[in-house]
Amino acid sequence: MLFAIVETRKIFGGETEVAKIVFYVLALITLAIFFAGFIKRFLTYNHGRRLSDFAWLRRRDPHDIQDVSERPTVPSSLVTIATNRTIMKAKRKVGVSHLLLFWGFIGLFIATSILSLDYDVLGNASRIITGHTYSFFQGPFYLAYNAVFDLAGLLALVGMVMLALRRWFSKEPQLDYSRAQQPESGYSRVKIVIGDHIFVTGLLLILITGLLIQGLRIDGERFPSFEQWTWLGYLIAKGLAVLGISSAGARAIHAWLWWVHVGLALAFVAYIPWSKAWHILASPTNLTVRDFSTIRRIPPPPENKTGYSSVDDLTPKELLGLDSCTKCGRCHVVCPARTAGAPLSPRDLILDLRQWADSKHHIPLLLDTETRPSPTGPMADGGSLAGEVIVAQTLWSCTTCMACVEVCPVGIEHVPTIIQLRRSLVDQGEMDPTLQTALQNIATQGNSFGKSARMRARWTKGLDFPIADARTEHVEYLWFLGDFASFDERLMDISRTLAKVLNASDISFGILFEEERNAGNDVRRVGEEGLFELLVEQNMAAFSKASFEKIFTTDPHSFNTLRNEYPAFGLEKPVLHYSELLANLLFTGRVAPSNLMRTVTYHDPCYLGRYNRIFDAPRAVISALGCELVEMPRHGVNSFCCGAGGGRIWMDDSALEERPSVNRIKEASNLDVDYFVVACPKDYAMFTDAVKTVGIENKLKVIDIVELFAEATLSNELVDV
Repeated sequence: MLFAIVETRKIFGGETEVAKIVFYVLALITLAIFFAGFIKRFLTYNHGRRLSDFAWLRRRDPHDIQDVSERPTVPSSLVTIATNRTIMKAKRKVGVSHLLLFWGFIGLFIATSILSLDYDVLGNASRIITGHTYSFFQGPFYLAYNAVFDLAGLLALVGMVMLALRRWFSKEPQLDYSRAQQPESGYSRVKIVIGDHIFVTGLLLILITGLLIQGLRIDGERFPSFEQWTWLGYLIAKGLAVLGISSAGARAIHAWLWWVHVGLALAFVAYIPWSKAWHILASPTNLTVRDFSTIRRIPPPPENKTGYSSVDDLTPKELLGLDSCTKCGRCHVVCPARTAGAPLSPRDLILDLRQWADSKHHIPLLLDTETRPSPTGPMADGGSLAGEVIVAQTLWSCTTCMACVEVCPVGIEHVPTIIQLRRSLVDQGEMDPTLQTALQNIATQGNSFGKSARMRARWTKGLDFPIADARTEHVEYLWFLGDFASFDERLMDISRTLAKVLNASDISFGILFEEERNAGNDVRRVGEEGLFELLVEQNMAAFSKASFEKIFTTDPHSFNTLRNEYPAFGLEKPVLHYSELLANLLFTGRVAPSNLMRTVTYHDPCYLGRYNRIFDAPRAVISALGCELVEMPRHGVNSFCCGAGGGRIWMDDSALEERPSVNRIKEASNLDVDYFVVACPKDYAMFTDAVKTVGIENKLKVIDIVELFAEATLSNELVDV
């Protein structure tokens, strides 16, 4: 009697009742361990500082700048996660590897879920209800299933091998776990390295054993013709046969290798919530709730507190961000503070906070931990979060340039957390003396130079036309200069040049004279929230006395806070950067520039570029003036910080191995250009000093973009470039 061949296969190795019982017992134990860790993690997030109405999950303000780097909607988040876009943007080869692994494992997970649905759900339900076991895991479905299953397995294997080879053999600096801040008693990150290798090797073994048992099964079944649809397993089976493994031998090896594969897979599932592997779930979630607007608009301190002093002050979103870190080291490499030799690495900061949080929430993180001979830092039994767990010098090293946030592939927002920790240091009075002096000057005089407010308009002397007082006459534009453009002797000529350009272009503009105060952007990012709010109150009072339609400023720091933070205090006027105003003058035909024929490079200020995504306006101006722009190797969103942000311009940087501004000028010195163009007063101050430090005053000239503009639009008598 002939029987039709059923196109299917056995589910368990040997299909014995004992095998089934053992498997299900192990699976239940695995799920219990997994969900115990999952629930503990979830409860940890729930213990974070509560935000009303789950504000950490809200969609971002629709009036925010629309950009792929902003907090996305759910659909765009899914696209980002599905394409691995954030991983691709800085490391394409790594991104491709991860994309293969990501989709390969999703395919394998779906395949396993389908198999469980058929065998455990449909099979058992049909047997209980009808007395017969039904299955769709046969025939054409089985053939198509195996073809897709093998494709997923191959993708995952190729991606995993590429990532494993990089992890094992690459000498890239981001894979070096050496700390930027060195504990006095020393430290060891051997466990972290071991954890990485276990994670990588474990996944690789799961994939290899999974494909091998497929080939062994086909070899042991004497190569059924329909198993050619299981194309990768079939090829492996042919290879095993060539190696001399008989059908009987294949069945014997399959019997024990199946259990090895199952054991590895179940162990990995149980391992996930207690290890680095938790990022598999945490990272996609964090990418969905990330919100760059919290960097442009720093959140207020916790209620009834001045800043973060304990782990309970962190929000659920911040705790989730800590768990999302994969230790990829991208933030470590791009950080200007670490590059300069300061004791700050954004990666180390997140790892220290995570280890501290896990310790306080009694989560035994397996292997992925740092150890020290004495219990200091994240291993300390007590102490303040700011100053002891994370040392003060580390926190004060941050320039708030946002490079770490920009490059992070899993959407961690380091800067707001650093600022919250700084607030605690300010409350303790633990700060650089020069910073304290600057803050006192701002509190008493309204500017960091400590000069009388009556001197704020001193730069206008020497102009052959009056500057309108916006408090007494209506103007189209209110020019908010900021401290450096008003008081720094090196920058007064540039302020006068801009005034001449605007006057020659018949632009209606005015200033606040002595009533302007420091805008407070860096004051807030230093951690002095009370002083920031005082400055806002004073500036808003001055705005209320003035009659104007729009605000513009030459200072990207002032621009950021006026545009993004002042609206919460009642400012409703549009805020422009002067590069946008200059571009408008050119492209509306208000001025007719000559062709300068210069070769220049341009530095993207952090608070103009990364923070507010204004990259085109300055470049459009440079191009319209007839200049050839040679881009810096690090430009746009990848621009390197000058080192002035976050209040660093008010702090002592003599201990740095190399100032960020010097590093940047050395980079520019390798380009064949006439000018190093800037669009920020602080940049001008930092880079003119750096050019002298490097000793290339005769080779490279730092110039403000308005000086180029003036050279092309004003007579030589009016400006000396």
